[in-house]
Amino acid sequence: MKSRVVISITFFLLLTSFLFPQKKMRVKDLHEKYRDFLKLTTYIMHNKEKDAFLELVNDREREVFIEMFWRMRDPTSGTAENEYKDEHIKRFMYADKRFRRGSPREGWMTDQGRFYIILGPPVSIDRYPSSFGLYPCEVWSYYGDREKGLPPHFVLVFFQRSGAGEYKLYDPVSDGPASLLIKGRDYAIEDYRALYERILELAPALATVSLSSIPGEIPYGYRPSPLNTILIANIVESPKKDINPSYATHFLSLRGVVSTEHMTNIVESETITALIPDPIVGINFFHFSLMPKTISIDYYEQNDQYFCNFTLNVSLSIEDDIIFQYTKEFPLYFAPGDLERIRANGISIEDSFPVVEGKYKLTILLQNSIGKEFSIFEREISVLEDSGSPQIVGPFLGYGFQDYQSNMHIPFKIASKKLIVDPKNIFSSSDDVSFMFNIVNVPQSLWNEGQIRVLINGLKKKDPVQKSLTLRLKDYPYNEIMNIPQSIPAKEFSPDYYEMRVLLIWKNEEAIDEKKKEFIISPEEIISHPITRTKIFPLSDNFLFFYMRAHQYKKLKDFERAEAAYEKAYGLKPDYKKGLIEYANFLYRVKKFDKSIDLVESIKDDDKLRFDYYLIKGRALMGMEKFEEAIDNLIKGNKIYNSDTGLLNSLGFCYYRTGQKERALEVLRASINLNSTQEDVKRLIEEIKKSDN
Repeated sequence: MKSRVVISITFFLLLTSFLFPQKKMRVKDLHEKYRDFLKLTTYIMHNKEKDAFLELVNDREREVFIEMFWRMRDPTSGTAENEYKDEHIKRFMYADKRFRRGSPREGWMTDQGRFYIILGPPVSIDRYPSSFGLYPCEVWSYYGDREKGLPPHFVLVFFQRSGAGEYKLYDPVSDGPASLLIKGRDYAIEDYRALYERILELAPALATVSLSSIPGEIPYGYRPSPLNTILIANIVESPKKDINPSYATHFLSLRGVVSTEHMTNIVESETITALIPDPIVGINFFHFSLMPKTISIDYYEQNDQYFCNFTLNVSLSIEDDIIFQYTKEFPLYFAPGDLERIRANGISIEDSFPVVEGKYKLTILLQNSIGKEFSIFEREISVLEDSGSPQIVGPFLGYGFQDYQSNMHIPFKIASKKLIVDPKNIFSSSDDVSFMFNIVNVPQSLWNEGQIRVLINGLKKKDPVQKSLTLRLKDYPYNEIMNIPQSIPAKEFSPDYYEMRVLLIWKNEEAIDEKKKEFIISPEEIISHPITRTKIFPLSDNFLFFYMRAHQYKKLKDFERAEAAYEKAYGLKPDYKKGLIEYANFLYRVKKFDKSIDLVESIKDDDKLRFDYYLIKGRALMGMEKFEEAIDNLIKGNKIYNSDTGLLNSLGFCYYRTGQKERALEVLRASINLNSTQEDVKRLIEEIKKSDN
């Protein structure tokens, strides 16, 4: 199901900037309710989660974070109950009450309290009172979870050191068997065999666990096993094994972008990406397909339709500086008969955008208004400078191709073929293994003589499938950026993991470039693939791509390339007025005042753009120090709209430079009234005041 809605993309920023991290709050300064939450979750909370919680700035954020914290741990998210939360609170309350006895600390803070909260009640407890010749101790038995690094069966020993105080966790290495015996000092501290045999006489079941936490395991030479330390570390980390704490840092960075209602409903997703140079437009595009693992759907009774509505936000940033950002809406409506297919296959949202050279943090945020869910994908990406040498870009994998007109831009499409991708990148025998790649910087001689060799090898050790293809470049239309699509029926491969190598061969059969890609052939005969939602962009509007590139270069302060991109965009569509205004403003900022004025003369008679005309021209004249002419244009602009601080600041400066200080102060104060945070304007006002003295 693909949308063929043609859209026009604005190059202006459309989303509020991410908030900068706040200063951490001290735990003691939190309200008691939130101190209790941190106390309750001490043993199950990641450090990143705690750091994020302490950076929250108000109680509303804290309430939402707490809800998200428990939801991330809910084993049955579709029900009203949260069994994990209920069980954890039950353990905490029991431990705090039960193990407080005999301890100056709260029960949850004791060693027994800690491990009871983490592991729950033991399968069995063996108690050894002091009358046995031993200091009082308890042996707790547990069955372990292998997936969390725990052995199938292990024990924990707790004892009263020197027979007094709270029960401490016993460590065979640091405490040693002698610490369990009332008369342990009668033995040499490293005579482990004698200590073991004495404990064996007093309490046989305690003897082996005094050396190792694995029952029945007697270490070589009766020396206590250091593996106990690893076991304890794995136990302590076990509540955090299944939780990805990145949601907490996402909460911090997205709280200014994602509504609090969405923040508790993060949905995991699969994502596939590709950086592809477009042979028609001649620039790099970043393509992606993001598939949430679950989707909430609603019913529109009036039209007998089901629907969901996605909002896509994409940003490129360098540290805290956003270089490029945009948003798009992807509504999806479908008939009742398609409901099961949608639920079974899932939905992927595809998009692409131009990107210039540099290293960025990519953030893709997808929100579904139904169910108030969101998914997020983050990655560091690099767009390298063109080396000028022939090289392979790709390969990119999918399970088929679709034909489109070459004058349309659509994600994962090059020339007239769109690669149909699945973010899971798994194929069944009923699919094709389709792939495409580009060869860039192709000279005529390489096209005449070069070839591509594709080698596909299964990775299993016994009888792996191997395939190879040799493709001559001259069998494809010549272009400096050549695109080569290919498909192989997946049934020709047995279920396995595969590696695809693509080699560019030129003179002397030597590979001048090589790229690799891995994929999986499933034993399943049929695998469901997501239904794709995307939008088509007509290449007749490709001038917008160059405005986007210009904006990125401008943010990177690469003004030479920014100007070239603006010039290209303007040349492709001179009557695109919004672009013209941005270009003219850019020229003013890089002090090309004459060029800026020449450019805006074309909008002089456009009533809707008259304010922009007077503002840009007035500021350019100011830059040329033609202050009287600048004042004339700025006053005309101010009569159209009198609340633009940029215009007022320019007008005030021009008044000041022409000796009209009272007028300058009046205008600049009006600007400060509109925006009191303009420190440079405040300094100018003080400078003007001092100049009168």
